[in-house]
Amino acid sequence: MAESAPHEHNMALELQDGYVCFGQSFGADKSIAGELVFQTGMVGYPESITDPSYRGQILVMTFPLVGNYGVPSREERDSLLKDVPAYFEAEEIHIAGLVVASYSGDDYSHHLASSSLGTWLKEQGVPAITGVDTRLLTKRIREEGSMLGRLLKRTSSPSVPISGRLTNGEVNMKALANGSIQEDNWRGDFEQTAWVDPNKKNLVAEVSIKTPKIYSPAPSNALKHPWGRPVRVVCVDVGLKYNQLRCLVSRGVEVQVVPWDYDFPKLAGQEYDGLFISNGPGDPAMMGATVKHIKTAMDEARTPIFGICLGHQLLARAAGAETVKMKFGNRGHNIPCTNMLSGRCHITSQNHGYAVDAKTLPHRWDELFVNANDGSNEGIRHTSRPYFSVQFHPEHTPGPRDTEYLFDVFIDTIKDTIQNSDALSKPVHFPGGTAEENKNLAPRVHVKKVLVLGSGGLSIGQAGEFDYSGSQAIKALKEEGIYTILINPNIATIQTSKGLADKVYFLPVTAEFVRKIILKERPDGIYVTFGGQTALQVGIQLKDEFEELGVKVLGTPIETIITTEDRELFARSMESIGEKCAQSASASSVEEATRVVKDIGFPVIVRAAYALGGLGSGFAEDEAQLLELCNKAFAASPQVLIERSMKGWKEIEYEVVRDAQDNCITVCNMENFDPLGIHTGDSIVVAPSQTLSDADYNMLRTTAVNVIRHLGVVGECNIQYALNPFSKEYCIIEVNARLSRSSALASKATGYPLAFVAAKLGLNIPLNEISNSVTRVTCACFEPSLDYVVVKIPRWDLKKFLRVSTLLGSSMKSVGEVMSIGRTFEEAIQKAIRSIDLNNLGFNETAALMKIDQELQTPSDQRLFAIANAMRSGYTVDKIWEMTKIDKWFLTRLKGLSDFEKLMSTYSTVTITNPLIRRAKQLGYSDRQLAKFWGSNELAVRRARVDAGIVPFVKQIDTVAAEFPAVTNYLYLTYNAAEHDINFNDRGIMVLGSGVYRIGSSVEFDWCSVRAIRTLREQGFKTVMVNYNPETVSTDYDEADRLYFETISLETVLDIYTMENSSGVIMSMGGQTPNNIALPLHRMNVKILGTSPEMIDTAENRYKFSRMLDRISVDQPAWKELTSIEEATEFCAKVTYPVLVRPSYVLSGAAMNTVYSQDDLANYLKQAADVSRDHPVVITKYIENAKEIEMDAVARNGTMIGHFISEHVENAGVHSGDATLILPPQDLDPETVRRIEDATRKIGNALNVTGPFNIQFIAKDNEIKVIECNVRASRSFPFVSKVMGVDLIEMATKAMAGLPLVEYPPVTIPPDYVGVKVPQFSFSRLSGADPVLGVEMASTGEVACFGRTKYEAYIKALMATGFKLPNKNILLSIGSFKDKLEMLPSIERLHKMGFNLFATAGTADYIQEHGIPVKFLEVLAKHGHDQDEQKPEYSLTQHLSNNLIDLYINLPSSNRFRRPANYMSKGYQTRRMAVDYQTPLVTNVKNAKLLIEALSRHYDLEISKVDYQEFEPAPGTQNQQMSLQMPRLNGSPSLSQLLARSPFKRKHIVSVNQFTRADLHLLFTVAQEMRLGAQREGCLDILKGRVLCTMFFEPSTRTSASFDAAMKRLGGEVVVVNETASSTKKGESIADTIRTLGCYGDAIVLRHPAGESIDIAAKFSNVPIINAGNGSREHPTQALLDIFTIREELGTVNGLTITFVGDLKYGRTVHSLCELLKHYDVSVQLVSPASLPMPESVCDALRSRGQLSVISNELTSDIIAKSDVLYCTRVQKERFPDLAHYEAVKDAFVIDNKVMKSAKANMVVMHPLPRNNEIHEEVDFDPRAAYFRQMRYGLYTRMALLALVMAS
Repeated sequence: MAESAPHEHNMALELQDGYVCFGQSFGADKSIAGELVFQTGMVGYPESITDPSYRGQILVMTFPLVGNYGVPSREERDSLLKDVPAYFEAEEIHIAGLVVASYSGDDYSHHLASSSLGTWLKEQGVPAITGVDTRLLTKRIREEGSMLGRLLKRTSSPSVPISGRLTNGEVNMKALANGSIQEDNWRGDFEQTAWVDPNKKNLVAEVSIKTPKIYSPAPSNALKHPWGRPVRVVCVDVGLKYNQLRCLVSRGVEVQVVPWDYDFPKLAGQEYDGLFISNGPGDPAMMGATVKHIKTAMDEARTPIFGICLGHQLLARAAGAETVKMKFGNRGHNIPCTNMLSGRCHITSQNHGYAVDAKTLPHRWDELFVNANDGSNEGIRHTSRPYFSVQFHPEHTPGPRDTEYLFDVFIDTIKDTIQNSDALSKPVHFPGGTAEENKNLAPRVHVKKVLVLGSGGLSIGQAGEFDYSGSQAIKALKEEGIYTILINPNIATIQTSKGLADKVYFLPVTAEFVRKIILKERPDGIYVTFGGQTALQVGIQLKDEFEELGVKVLGTPIETIITTEDRELFARSMESIGEKCAQSASASSVEEATRVVKDIGFPVIVRAAYALGGLGSGFAEDEAQLLELCNKAFAASPQVLIERSMKGWKEIEYEVVRDAQDNCITVCNMENFDPLGIHTGDSIVVAPSQTLSDADYNMLRTTAVNVIRHLGVVGECNIQYALNPFSKEYCIIEVNARLSRSSALASKATGYPLAFVAAKLGLNIPLNEISNSVTRVTCACFEPSLDYVVVKIPRWDLKKFLRVSTLLGSSMKSVGEVMSIGRTFEEAIQKAIRSIDLNNLGFNETAALMKIDQELQTPSDQRLFAIANAMRSGYTVDKIWEMTKIDKWFLTRLKGLSDFEKLMSTYSTVTITNPLIRRAKQLGYSDRQLAKFWGSNELAVRRARVDAGIVPFVKQIDTVAAEFPAVTNYLYLTYNAAEHDINFNDRGIMVLGSGVYRIGSSVEFDWCSVRAIRTLREQGFKTVMVNYNPETVSTDYDEADRLYFETISLETVLDIYTMENSSGVIMSMGGQTPNNIALPLHRMNVKILGTSPEMIDTAENRYKFSRMLDRISVDQPAWKELTSIEEATEFCAKVTYPVLVRPSYVLSGAAMNTVYSQDDLANYLKQAADVSRDHPVVITKYIENAKEIEMDAVARNGTMIGHFISEHVENAGVHSGDATLILPPQDLDPETVRRIEDATRKIGNALNVTGPFNIQFIAKDNEIKVIECNVRASRSFPFVSKVMGVDLIEMATKAMAGLPLVEYPPVTIPPDYVGVKVPQFSFSRLSGADPVLGVEMASTGEVACFGRTKYEAYIKALMATGFKLPNKNILLSIGSFKDKLEMLPSIERLHKMGFNLFATAGTADYIQEHGIPVKFLEVLAKHGHDQDEQKPEYSLTQHLSNNLIDLYINLPSSNRFRRPANYMSKGYQTRRMAVDYQTPLVTNVKNAKLLIEALSRHYDLEISKVDYQEFEPAPGTQNQQMSLQMPRLNGSPSLSQLLARSPFKRKHIVSVNQFTRADLHLLFTVAQEMRLGAQREGCLDILKGRVLCTMFFEPSTRTSASFDAAMKRLGGEVVVVNETASSTKKGESIADTIRTLGCYGDAIVLRHPAGESIDIAAKFSNVPIINAGNGSREHPTQALLDIFTIREELGTVNGLTITFVGDLKYGRTVHSLCELLKHYDVSVQLVSPASLPMPESVCDALRSRGQLSVISNELTSDIIAKSDVLYCTRVQKERFPDLAHYEAVKDAFVIDNKVMKSAKANMVVMHPLPRNNEIHEEVDFDPRAAYFRQMRYGLYTRMALLALVMAS
């Protein structure tokens, strides 16, 4: 609780209910009082604050970012009204004060701006406050109603020093009243002023004009009476907004503005022709005089009357109705009002606190408009006279312009009455027809069965967003009770799961298959707008058949789609309504293209018509580039479009929704951070727009509405604009008349479910009859108001591809995107940067390899980091703007972060102040970033932050900026707040999602997350979803009980886990993202459900996994980590080539490669930079021609409870994500299957798996080996679950949650039934990428189809990826002889089937030798010759570019070692051409054979029962029951067998010299088993009935307790003999004591200060003695546990550099450890004070083994940097004869964060403990600090040792 306001706060806001908050002043330095109201508009602050209706009010802006576009000139006058300001609604600011969350300071950006908002407020003497939680204030006003408030300026610095606690800048008066704080504490620092209620004053008199004044129209459009005088309107100014004047005068009437109390009736008829009553402030009841005059005018009935806002209330009062004060009024730009005559709903701008009470309207008056949210009155009309008025603002400014037509209605009525006085006794005529007529024009569509087209496999440009929008659509149809059929071959999506569509067809989304399904199913409706471009194309192809097939296209008509897809038609359509597109022309040939470009002029952009995501498009600066682009584009499409390039303009998008009754709204507008020129899918996008003024925003909004109405879209679409940043010039780039990527983003950004609503609109349900699912009290016909900012950043995975171009342009390359939410731009963008990749810390300098200038001018995927580096290098905002044209507002924000980073780097954890920590968190810095700046570690920063009370607040996304209460569970975290929006009593289970879609982790993991959540919810658990990917179903707020749209990082997950007090976390569903933080979370005591993270680490650490496999006798390919080229060559020679090489440090970017010979190896390793101790390479034997097999399994407590095996078509060596999978397997030997099941069972048991796991096996001649094991759900889980009809994820979730489940449920699949999963590649998007399959994954998605044989299923699945089956010409190019041999029978078959064969040189010769006719094609012209010299009939290039080839089979030979990156093989060039010219390409021999075999079978591809899964009607008869027998485990020795082999049985453990390497291996294997046993059972009964005696002659906490615990965990008992109470006090010798104890126990643990003590004991004892330390000589069990710790933490001991620091003279642990290290290949560094060196004998031993590398008296950063293990020891006071000596050296070395800064990222710090000061406490939070974990490892080691010594 604040005792006074924090220093930096110089203004207080106090509310009448006692609430106070503090912030910074940015307006006039004074105090004021007034009425506090809020306004939800997102733009238009200059217009709002000059609106006279706000007179006397303190305005709270709900949108947090204010001031971004500055303020235009105050001097400039209106061109029409001459002496009125051009850009404002009044001459002065009328609000009393302004309250905002985040003011942008002087860094505004707009071409019209002449100063900042703050400067203007100061000029006008209006105070303003920033830095307060405006959402909290809004909720208070909403709950309690408008209330009085006052802004108080600070008069003095704080009188009381601020306590260490951080304040949230707020005080609660209730707490003050309780006496916990003296109330005057904060008051003393602030000026006091009295409360003022503006509604008690006559505000109108203050704002009204003083004397009448006339404004005349332009002569060109002035209206005149028949006898020549101007048509005049009298305007009663009760607080007139200037735009009402502009709206009237611009329509040609003369306006006489008169004061509020002017007696105007006396002028009527002669002097004026219409009466207009303006808006204004205050209570209408105080305006008696004006009401009296209006009543007189109405009674005289000489002219039409029109009133707005206050004018409307005054007209109503004059008619005899009442007005009431509303609770908090309506102030915003998104308020829906229904026209009672036409039934249409308009979005209006409002600002009022009083309303007309419709119940009191007298006879002959009707309601004209009604508020669609709260039902209040919004307009009235007289039923027999031309009088009407509205409550909202048809003149807008700020706000939407949809109702400006009412001014036309008013003026037309005036004209009518001038023409004919009878019109004065008729009501006003309004356009738009009657509600009845409008309903009949678009009646409800009643369909019973609807077909929804999906989008197929995920590809670049068409990804997971269609899973989301399709799922939403299906939910909407189910809600309407419609039977829904889906066609989508994408098996990995939620859309194709049970629980959504009633029936799913896994078939290609092509016209042929859709036609077949329609004929079979006979649906009566179809949606083509939810499946991306794929579905649209099918709709366009079948448009003429739908009617005769009896299918109605729901939603947007196909004609509209064709107009928007064909750029020429679109441009013409836009011209017809006066809107302009970019200047453009279409061309159907290269000649035509060169001709039309002359009119347009370079630079131009070339696009292929009908192409998704800008495919085949690019910028051309000159003719050469134009030709190159045209050639590519014509391969993709028959027509290209050439248009003027507007690079550098802003790109703005609006999402627009329109219903069949012509209600039209814009749901979200977005501004691209990158200017035009980068495809919007590759741009950073910010929503809502940040740099558009109200005029810009609503100009584009109005255009959007007009365009969409003109096109006739029904449902949702998006429109993209280019906007010139220096004027109001804009043009329309395109309209997507379907759900798009931006619609998924907009849905998530606003919380408005676009796809759901669009599906309902397709049934002709009007918008105002659909309810807002978030508030549940308002309707869907509204425009969401945001009180946060959203940033989307794309994720590219370009480094996965060979030779790909990383430049960004008009063709999209990103494979996924993230979205983040914050209350400031900085907070949001930093979160987003971290979400993209877990290695990103935020917006800060990175060590990326880049040339800053080049990167800024030609953007690539690294551009944002280039900006950070440029700012760090001192580039100014102006300079960066010159080079990038990114709006300066964004750049200035980023510059602020860059400067803040410099400031932060001057602090440390000790010097940093709490306000600065808070500021850093508000700017979006993560704990990890701050740790880097302050030289600390993440958990230490977290501890400091939490101790200071700085934690994030949870805010809701509610679509209405807190104006209405929301029941939403859609949440985000922010530090820019002062209270939570929710309470935490769910204790839900957290499921961590998969994060951003990228290559290798895509929609399949989203499927897993959603299935897990749904399973938990069905079982009655509360759930919490954490994910940050806007394209997914998991981030749909109706999937989980709570959705946190947040980064999946250690910090965020801990914050949410702590706040939610969650009952557990499921990590295994989201792929690798959650797995990466499993161990750190586990170490922070987070309860993780499922497999223990330590076991996950065992599976992921190469060494530990390898040892585990050896221990359970499961084979794996030979591998080794090598540190020199010689070793590598030697190993390869031993295992024989080929081998797989993985360098740990790579320059070229391609991580792994297959190497076939020694020359290749040398070449490759040269490119992998240096192979050394620090950069080892891992080499694995590559097994050729082996089959790869995928095992997906689920276990509970280590026992398998379900599994499925699928086989790969391709041989091992193709990444499993790119492989073709077959299930059930068709060609596996039963023995292989048995062995695989056996191995899986053993691995599951050894890892004690609970939940899902996946293992990849390699099999050759029934020999199986394990390639890798993922202890989590894998990519193939959805595939196997859906093919076999058993949901493995549901089983896994139940196992993890401890719920009952059926093991191995029966599988019921038909006899002839095969599923084949085929990868979906996106090479056509990635210019330059080599389309070959290898060990790195390259596919972006997958599809699966079913068939009666694998061939039928394969051919369908291949078609589903967009593969066209060949008609006649097939080109072959086969590299290796082995492949030629294997392909020969298939080639013969092609010939027999009648295909024309073409081949390249070598292949042609081979085919001809075997008597098969073939035509030879020459690959490429020789260099130096012209292309033209090559005869076209022999040219391969010509054949490809003229699309003469139907299929290209190119099988590259395998000796492709890494040639230099610039080398282009001919094979590569032709493969790339095939992709660029859209020729189907096959590059794998197994796929080629499968395809040819499938083609030769001539399948009819008719639909059969295997093609669909039906979920709704009862399934038919059960076919057959498959039962699975479970064979027993065998092969690996059990724990008792291991103990039986013990070499230590009943032996003394005296010294480490007793241990051989094999002994250590056995000890550690047993220790592993002990750990597993202790985790499973807690206690093992191995030593039941045994007794251990412990005798310690020196103090010990750890060793004694650890032996005690170990013995008890093994089921034994312990007798503790305490030295102080023993007979030694009486002089008994060691020998006697030992003999005595030997009578009581089965073993003795002894610690004694004398070095020889242990030898004596061993001599006299008849039971085993275990040495727990003999003086400064040895401590063998500590050394053993140290080795075990190193092995468990780092995987291996070999190859490490171990540094010992501290007292090496007396440190017995060090002596023993050095002795044990003789068994390993290590390098040792010794650092000690000069007086405490390592004994010479130990040094000699190390030297003799070549292990000693450094002896030093200083701990240099160089020594630290080399260390893998930093082993510290305590300077032991008890060993020093001389105290002075001890004092001198005791703190010689202290390990703190400064030291740790130069350490490796994955080293460990160890210490035998206890410690004094050697390790600073801040290091405890470093994940590298292993010394407390060392104790746990010690327990398992000692359990193992006791068992090996004492077990029978």
